[in-house]
Amino acid sequence: MLRGFYTAASGMIAQQRHQEALSNNIANANTPGYKADQATLRSFPEMLMHQMGSKNIPTQHNIKYPVSNPIGSLSTGVYVQEYVPNFAQGDIRDTGITTDLALVNGNMPDETGSIFFTVQNDAGEVRYTRNGNFTVDGQGYLVTNHGHYVLDQAGNPIQTDGMEFTVTPEGAIQVNGQNIPLGIAYTANANDFEKEGNDLFNGEAGAVPADATFTIQQGFLEGSNVDSMQSMTKMMEAYRMFETNQRVLKAYDESMDKAVNEIGRIS
Repeated sequence: MLRGFYTAASGMIAQQRHQEALSNNIANANTPGYKADQATLRSFPEMLMHQMGSKNIPTQHNIKYPVSNPIGSLSTGVYVQEYVPNFAQGDIRDTGITTDLALVNGNMPDETGSIFFTVQNDAGEVRYTRNGNFTVDGQGYLVTNHGHYVLDQAGNPIQTDGMEFTVTPEGAIQVNGQNIPLGIAYTANANDFEKEGNDLFNGEAGAVPADATFTIQQGFLEGSNVDSMQSMTKMMEAYRMFETNQRVLKAYDESMDKAVNEIGRIS
């Protein structure tokens, strides 16, 4: 009976964490470049149940020997293994702001491949983002909306001296008669990237291969790829599953109460 407590409780915890991921997705439905998290559920290892007993051997001394009859497997619960971002392209919308840049995926050589803007976090480390909602800081550097430097192809902050600049579809910033190539990075497996907050991803990425195609649209932003209606439906499903496990847990609790206070009572 105690095993049933643990199994039902693990189901409730898993659905609660699934609900939290869906809630976070809906909260970021309007965040530029946001990639929806997908919770992956996995069951704990199953236990093989056996019926233990004994069998008599019809001999003079009536020998008994143990026997084990397999009953079947018993699930031991479920848990959220990890959160995997969905890197599908979000909708592209026109903003008319020159510092807004949208990465538009073309043909990727790898099915799970994707491209990112290269930025520098507060610790000076290289990170990646799909949020092109950029601006220019007081020193004239191109930065993200969280104040992180946007890097060029050489890994240096980009000096624009203001908001009047042009970005070519190939990713070159034209300012003061110079072409500064944006730092666009490519990874063959975006699923290996980890979210760090502030729209940043951490992972291994390199130069864009020759057979990968993309364009950059100035004055546009890539929207979130969260499907709000689908997320709401999944939230309702997670809630119903939570309720089901809750009722199972309550039934086990009532059975345990009877076993302790009624069956086990000494009169």
